[in-house]
Amino acid sequence: MDLTGRQIPKASVHAHGSNRPRRHRTPCAAPPAPTSATATGSRSTRPASTCLADATGDHQWIHVDPERAADGPFGTTIAHGYLTVSLTNLFLPQIVEVRGVSMGVNYGVNKIRFPAPVPVGSRLRAGAELTAVDEVHGGVQTTMTITVEIEGGDRPACIVESISRWLD
Repeated sequence: MDLTGRQIPKASVHAHGSNRPRRHRTPCAAPPAPTSATATGSRSTRPASTCLADATGDHQWIHVDPERAADGPFGTTIAHGYLTVSLTNLFLPQIVEVRGVSMGVNYGVNKIRFPAPVPVGSRLRAGAELTAVDEVHGGVQTTMTITVEIEGGDRPACIVESISRWLD
């Protein structure tokens, strides 16, 4: 129970390595102060871009042809936007720890934006803010705003409002 006597859900979401619950918006838990966290360490690579191009059929020259891309609008090849989105699955376990559940699943996204292109070879990092935790049948649903940044960049590469379900 929290200080008001309301029941707190069994599942809880924490900043990685922290015992402090993240921001909640549920009928059973009073919201603690909002927090956010950051993860680092991924690089946008040519093999990853090539694999995604092969998997999706998106072989547009801005992603896979370094010679042509050098003369293009970005001056180099850029990572697919959806490759950048997929890297959020690499970053989130470094940022957020969910306890008291048996599994988590991607439920969807409310919004994705790509404010800046990601040159292949760029070093990336991500930050996340937990904006909602809601009870759902069998567990909890979280909404997180994930911002992927390019080292040395002045605009985010990607901003995703991601929804996950964490099930008992």
